Amino acid sequence: MSFTDLFDSGEHRRNLGHFAAIANMATVDGELNAEETKLLKRFAVKLDIDESEYVDIVENARKYPINPPNTSEKRLERLHDLFKMIFIDHEIDDHERFLIEKYAIGLGFSAEKAKSLIERSIEIFQGGVDFEDYIYLLNKR
Repeated sequence: MSFTDLFDSGEHRRNLGHFAAIANMATVDGELNAEETKLLKRFAVKLDIDESEYVDIVENARKYPINPPNTSEKRLERLHDLFKMIFIDHEIDDHERFLIEKYAIGLGFSAEKAKSLIERSIEIFQGGVDFEDYIYLLNKR
């Protein structure tokens, strides 16, 4: 096995763990609805999850460990993916909030930093962004 094969398998394990976290968030309130299924399938393609892995993960999401990425930007991208799933129904409940805080800590953020990131992300996803932040987000690229 080559070095690149080892890297690819490690990256795939991280993707499986991330997809499992997303599936966990999608199923936290019971059965998957059509929008959640559609978004999960999009994430499956993005994360290179095949059909058999998809089925297993959706049925057994809790058995996959979190493998945090090495960079802060990748960790934030993973949080962003989860927020997209959470806010598919335009709200966040207490259990979803608890799970995403736990996931943020699992990604390597301190409890204080995780709480801060979650608070700010909720404001952003609920549209509670003030004008200065709005301008900043529009001009950022």
